[in-house]
Amino acid sequence: MPIRVLSANLIDQIAAGEVIERPASVVKELVENAFDAGAARIDIDIERAGLGLIRVRDDGCGIEADELPLAVLRHATSKIATLDDLTGIASLGFRGEALPSIGSVARLRVVSRRREREQGHELSVQGGELSVVKPAAHPVGTSVEVRDLFYNVPARRKFVRTEATEFGHILRQVERLALSMPAVGFHLRHNERELLDLPAAADRAALERRIDRILGADFRPRALWLANGSGPIGLSGWLGLPTAARSQADLQFWFVNARAVRDRVLASAVRIGYRDVLYHGRHPSYLLYLTIDPREVDVNAHPSKLELRFRDSRAVHDAVFRQTERALAATKPAPQAAGATWLVGSDSIAGTGAAEGALPVGARADTGAAAGAGVQYSVALPMSPWGQSRAQPSGEARLRIGLAELQAPSVDAAGSLSGSPSTPLPDHPLGIAIAQLHGLYILAQDREGLIVVDAHAAHERVLYEQLKREYQAAAPAAQRLLEPLRVHAAEHEIDALLAEAAELTRLGFEVERYAPEGLAVRQVPVLLGQIDVACLLGELARELTGEAGAHQLDGAAHRVLGTIACRAAIRGQRVLSAAQMDALLRQMEQTERASQCNHGRPTWMRLTLREIDQLFLRGR
Repeated sequence: MPIRVLSANLIDQIAAGEVIERPASVVKELVENAFDAGAARIDIDIERAGLGLIRVRDDGCGIEADELPLAVLRHATSKIATLDDLTGIASLGFRGEALPSIGSVARLRVVSRRREREQGHELSVQGGELSVVKPAAHPVGTSVEVRDLFYNVPARRKFVRTEATEFGHILRQVERLALSMPAVGFHLRHNERELLDLPAAADRAALERRIDRILGADFRPRALWLANGSGPIGLSGWLGLPTAARSQADLQFWFVNARAVRDRVLASAVRIGYRDVLYHGRHPSYLLYLTIDPREVDVNAHPSKLELRFRDSRAVHDAVFRQTERALAATKPAPQAAGATWLVGSDSIAGTGAAEGALPVGARADTGAAAGAGVQYSVALPMSPWGQSRAQPSGEARLRIGLAELQAPSVDAAGSLSGSPSTPLPDHPLGIAIAQLHGLYILAQDREGLIVVDAHAAHERVLYEQLKREYQAAAPAAQRLLEPLRVHAAEHEIDALLAEAAELTRLGFEVERYAPEGLAVRQVPVLLGQIDVACLLGELARELTGEAGAHQLDGAAHRVLGTIACRAAIRGQRVLSAAQMDALLRQMEQTERASQCNHGRPTWMRLTLREIDQLFLRGR
């Protein structure tokens, strides 16, 4: 076949294959055009899942009559004019490909009116052929009708799924667009049936109603509000609590400068932020908005503009990771807020709801002081990091809160509260320990009801955070071995360990390879105590070579510290005194991320008196 120049219509159809994958792609392109036109309200009508009709009407600035033919030509756009414009794109569309691509595979009609004009004008496109522009009655704004999608491309139409499937994609696309632009009202109908009516979110309450409508009423109560609008990289939105994680990554939304995107850098940053509070195999839920200078991001990386590239991806990754990690550090026992239930465990976890006040995306908002801030206790956990008992404080441990001294209720040897049943309890988030269940769980009583704490998991988190602080402050002390310890592992596992040699050295190890599958250990950290070093390094090597590490941590040092904390924490069947149990609760209240152990499992849960009454049918 000889070389030839393709026809303009065939070129448009080839381009349509990249831009228009399915009816939902048409909806996305038309709605983004409406955003760029400054629309305050967008009405979307769908018939037969978009194969019959897609109509998008907006109240934006409109198009001049003499510009309508240009609007449906390839690479005709009002968004950019020079190469400099391409390096700092602030609009959602800019290529000038959407309308000509749609017009080449469907029957297209565009009707528009500018505010300063007395009447509108319309233009039709069928099979790539343009009609004559003629007057038409229309309110201020633009309507785009797309009928009989893929009518002239039978091969493409064969790949269209069922009506229910295709409309499901459209609905999810509209919901994502509605989350990206809260200030724009949306109205969606399918086959003349109203499915979405979302008023413009002018304030915080309206935005929350929109989010509840789209993501479900249980998303925000189980999420932490995050807001940091300062600096070149602003991040705001909601981070799901670790205990509200899901079995699949179906509730993760990223918006960069109001553009819905899927980006590996951002997804990785959030995943690492959840690293040691998320149970392995689970996925966090989040709704996050990133604001950044348009010149620092390249959105011209994908035909549908779903992917992007950051000019300094490391800086963006670190900023998102740090802010995520800082926000999740607050996942620890806190005073119960009025009207909010803190249940940590299973799938019925409630978290901090969003603060009140107006919410433009990217605006600053306080996340609240850390629970327990300004509260000092004179009681330390009466155990060493290796679980050995130290000198135990008396049952009447004294607590110092501010300048006033309060005396904790006396707890007898059996773990019961002394005094009358009406004795007021101190206002601790985890209450006062009253008993131990099967050597595994601590039972505590607070003003609301009963709190159950997994003693091993809680102590593991307390130790891990303590070890991390000591590691970051200075390199732990090391001990040289009289004879090298030999570790045997697969060659690729030894390679993975040696790739982390710098962190292992800072931790106190000295290792060298003596064979393809052998490692000699000449020095170990003193804090390892009696832990089997060969077993520890072998386990670490397996974790470093696999994606599903036991601790979901990144970095050899943190993995080692996590393993030390896990093995050093109090074990099951160990009998604790009431003072020891109570001291552990106080330590949990002051420890970051104490609501989850290092493996991401919950450490405590609350059962309120009302829930207990319901179990026993009281009040019926």
